[in-house]
Amino acid sequence: MKLRHFPGTNLLFDIGTQSVKDYADEKPSLDLREFLNGPISGSGAFFGFGAKQVRRFTITMNGSWSGNVGKIEEEFCYHDGEKGNRCWNMNFGTAGSFTATADDVVDQANGLQCGNSSLMRYKIIIPRGQGEIIVSMEDWFFLMEDGILINRARMTKFGLKVGEIIASFRKITQGSG
Repeated sequence: MKLRHFPGTNLLFDIGTQSVKDYADEKPSLDLREFLNGPISGSGAFFGFGAKQVRRFTITMNGSWSGNVGKIEEEFCYHDGEKGNRCWNMNFGTAGSFTATADDVVDQANGLQCGNSSLMRYKIIIPRGQGEIIVSMEDWFFLMEDGILINRARMTKFGLKVGEIIASFRKITQGSG
């Protein structure tokens, strides 16, 4: 029997196989304690199950650190006028590992940074209608040469992709805004 290769099957079977350590030699080096220190602005979009953009947002953040312990406050403004906020409490361990908690995160997030990247995995509670839904998040961050931090977050439920968030962030320096 002759095996046939169909275009795209490599992509299909490579899903979920990337590791933050794949980016160990990539520059510039990302240290979330540095990037998430002080004021930050950003914008992004949520793409639903069918890959359609269903929501846009802008975000302002402010981070403060004492050694390896940090607090990052986020304020969201959605295109439909809704506003939201979240406060992350982060704690860095050894070899780039960290944990993070927030009011809408189940238990805690676990993360690792290496090279120009960081990956954080967690379960988050999302309001939906009169109730709520818990989804798993795979939150990737990549630091670009121009200082922009790119975020790609994959949301899954029962192992199936239900949405994706793509966002970018930049540090606000004195005199910019």
